[in-house]
This record gives sequence, C-alpha cells and structure tokens, in this order.
Amino acid sequence: MHVRDIMTENPACCAPTTNLAAAAEMMWNNDCGVLPVMNNDEVEGILTDRDVCIALGTRNRRAEEVSAGEIATREVETCLPEDDIHAAMATMRRAKVRRLPVVGRDGQLQGLIALNDIVLAVERTHGSVSYEEVMNTLKAVSEHRAHKATASTKSPAVAAVA
Repeated sequence: MHVRDIMTENPACCAPTTNLAAAAEMMWNNDCGVLPVMNNDEVEGILTDRDVCIALGTRNRRAEEVSAGEIATREVETCLPEDDIHAAMATMRRAKVRRLPVVGRDGQLQGLIALNDIVLAVERTHGSVSYEEVMNTLKAVSEHRAHKATASTKSPAVAAVA
C-alpha cells in the first residue's frame, strides 16, 4: 500500500499571515486538526489544533492578533505519494507526529496522511499493514517528549498565576 492510496488530497491549508481565529475556523469547517502553512506553493510549516490552543493559552493576545506563521512548526517532516505506507509510519514514529504532508518531488503539496487514515485503511483492507505496526506507531508518537524547560522554570501560564 502506498501513501497516495489513502492520503487526503487537497487538504485545507493556510498562509503564514492567516490569524489563529481564521485557522481555527478552517479546522472546524474542514473537520481537521492540522493545516499545512503554505508560502509560494511550498509547505513552510505545520499548524495543529494543539498549537493554536497552547499559543492562545500562553499569550496575552486575541486569536485575531496571532498569525499562523508565528507559531507554526517550521521543521516539517514530509513523505512522497509513492512512499510505502511502512516508510510513512517509520517517519511518524521517528518524528513523533500523527500527520505528514505529502509532497511531490517538485516540492508541491499533494495531500496529507494521518495516522487515522492508516488505521481506517487497515480496517478496510486487512492487507499489508498489521495492527501491531499501527499500534507501535501510535505508541511511539504518543510517548511524552522531554520537557524543553528545566524543572525549575515555570511555564508562562504558571508564572502568570504565581
């Protein structure tokens, strides 16, 4: 099974200048939790619903005042449409991400593949991807990451309360 067989084509996207209120509305209207951030037809970043929530919870600014480009993850892992689904899951495990933009060899966005797409494909096909491999991928991307701040450093939200 290849990525192109199960990816979502033409995913909703935003620009770096899109404000978070508009981005959240796009996610709501498109029933998605991620938006590729596009600049000149190339993926510049990735914005998740979690990014939006944390950014708004830790800044003293309204959603209309914060742009997607300010908070989007810049180091974006991608895959190719012709990649085998096992390779895509390996990238997800390594990068600890649930979703990957799918780009062509020309760098143009072709679609998006999510762990959910893989789970549903396995359920439908009972084919080349095992439940065990999907569960191992889910486990790997769900493991807690090491905190970036030291234990003695307070988060912005805790500092504001203290």
